[in-house]
Amino acid sequence: MTLRTYCIAFAFPVLTGVVCLAGSGAAQAKDFTGVVELFTSQGCSSCPPADAELARLAQAGEVLALSYHVDYWNYLGWADTLSSRASTDRQYGYAQTLGRKNVYTPQAVINGQDHVNGADAPAIASMLGTLTSTGAGLHVDVSADLDADGLSISVGEGQGKASIVAVYFDDVTRVKIESGENAGRVITYHHSVREIQTVGMWSGETVDLELPASLISAHPGRGCAILLQVVDKDGAPGRILGAAMIEPDKPI
Repeated sequence: MTLRTYCIAFAFPVLTGVVCLAGSGAAQAKDFTGVVELFTSQGCSSCPPADAELARLAQAGEVLALSYHVDYWNYLGWADTLSSRASTDRQYGYAQTLGRKNVYTPQAVINGQDHVNGADAPAIASMLGTLTSTGAGLHVDVSADLDADGLSISVGEGQGKASIVAVYFDDVTRVKIESGENAGRVITYHHSVREIQTVGMWSGETVDLELPASLISAHPGRGCAILLQVVDKDGAPGRILGAAMIEPDKPI
């Protein structure tokens, strides 16, 4: 189903846990002023402008920009080569948290707290600014470092409880779409999420974690985002309190 500005799906799948592991191949950490998570599909004709905006954000580096390829449009004639049920489940989890009855593409979720059309750059910037100015931005220090021994994650002090989530992504992927609504187009995707895992818990006190190199090196070449995120009792994702990223640019 294609709309002028976005595509909507109404069928709700059962939420499931995401337990896959992935790895990073770089050793540079960055801090961010916000997190933008785009839910997109190669089979959605409304998505390419949002994919381009996500790429711009990823390259600018001021926010942590992640692209989740959903699988519910695969029946339209092209199976998204980057799609996964885990990405779809995460979007439906946000729908539950935000009190929505449907999901759509392209949807940009900002700091886990609100959403806008992913192609609307001014709306994304405005929401990031509003969340920051009202004290709903990223306010807990999160850092990450990768070396030959493994991945070190540090989370600072704050209030509340949250999960420490590792999100593994491909840096840049160029896809030739051969059928479906975007048939004939070649689209370059940035920060496409491949796997997610909860690696620890935080309850307001400083936490230091060490993930072994053997775990990380099983998936070379990928970047790794670290999100400090509130998760409800059903596993639905909520507010993101802090974030950092290991870029996939310097193999160990």
